[in-house]
Amino acid sequence: MAKVTVIDSIMGSGKTTWAKEYMKRHQKSKRFLYVSPYLDEIHNNILIDCPFLVEPDSKLGKGSKLNHFKELLVNGDSIVTTHALFRLFDGEVIELLKDAGYILILDEVANVIEKLEKVTKQDIEILLNANVIEVEEDRKVNWLDNDYNGVFESQYVNVKYHAQQGNIFLHRGIMLFWTFPARVFDLFEETYILTYLFDGQIQRYYYDLFNIDYTYKSVEGFGNGYFLVEYNPHSEGRSNFKKFIKIYEGKYNNNYVKDGKVKGNELSATWLKNASDEVIKRLQKNLYTYFRKCGKSNDNLWTTKKSMKFKLQGRGYTKGFIPWTTRATNDYQDTHNLAFVYNLYMQPFEKAFFEDAGVKVNQDLLAVSDLLQWMWRSGIRKQEAEPINIYIPSLRMRTLLNQWLNNEEVKFKR
Repeated sequence: MAKVTVIDSIMGSGKTTWAKEYMKRHQKSKRFLYVSPYLDEIHNNILIDCPFLVEPDSKLGKGSKLNHFKELLVNGDSIVTTHALFRLFDGEVIELLKDAGYILILDEVANVIEKLEKVTKQDIEILLNANVIEVEEDRKVNWLDNDYNGVFESQYVNVKYHAQQGNIFLHRGIMLFWTFPARVFDLFEETYILTYLFDGQIQRYYYDLFNIDYTYKSVEGFGNGYFLVEYNPHSEGRSNFKKFIKIYEGKYNNNYVKDGKVKGNELSATWLKNASDEVIKRLQKNLYTYFRKCGKSNDNLWTTKKSMKFKLQGRGYTKGFIPWTTRATNDYQDTHNLAFVYNLYMQPFEKAFFEDAGVKVNQDLLAVSDLLQWMWRSGIRKQEAEPINIYIPSLRMRTLLNQWLNNEEVKFKR
């Protein structure tokens, strides 16, 4: 089994710089596949420092980046591409990677599981009753009817192909999950994952589900370079950031609910969906007043559940919205006034999918990880960290952030 090393270091500690230095040192003796979340990061950072990497081009692949990617594998080129292309790896890519000697560097965790939204419980029952599929004890779906020709092999709902590849799993008889082919990680001589708080990430639970072994390292700068060191979360210097992070404490944290009392998972996806117009209007006013007191509009950054963006936006901060999933970009490091209006939880069916297999899930660690990644798009991510202000109306999210800053166990107790 190939070696998987999780480089678990705080944002801005030099993970990407280490990766670029490592690839440059070994560019003539090793083959690399570097996978980044964003094209802008590839063009404005990775390729500038590592011009020996080749980016797949749809024009050279007869309209398909994946086709060109396969040609680059045949040629033995070192490659840089996006997470979007990485998740499209098919059986032919797997065959080409076998014994090809590549080293995988995955910048941030990948999208390794996905619910098949277009497949209903009734669809599953039809497929089972017609003996088109069968389900093994580990919930893996096998496709039995190789002569099948219909909707479940279309480009939008290609259950047949992915089941034949061993990547479809049934959850509680009511929904199907696609999982990234776990065997891909066995095809690389080495795999490095550049992230932070991996223990809370979905990819960690995916590794545990498929019994993929991994070890932890951190990265530190010494002299003119960056090097891998033993993983020690207590040496991250979290408390050093306390003086740079001013968390809003005041009436905007509870004036949007009656008598300041919150019921349910305050500001979660379900809570926001069911909130009254009065509550949402109050939250919007809070945002407007908070940012107005902070200063210039081009210094603002905020987020919420995507479907709530238009209801909560307002004059002076609308343009500062970026999704809470934003990672691995320096585009917003000149902002200093932040608002995170969301209480993050893993989708219940995703949590159950892992826990049904005996994989323990830490939702609080996942939540604080996503919050920190989003916060570190701002001025605090600069080499010389700059102070930021942040409004977090969710008591749970504020508590988790304070626990992290104080090196306490990240766990929210009601």
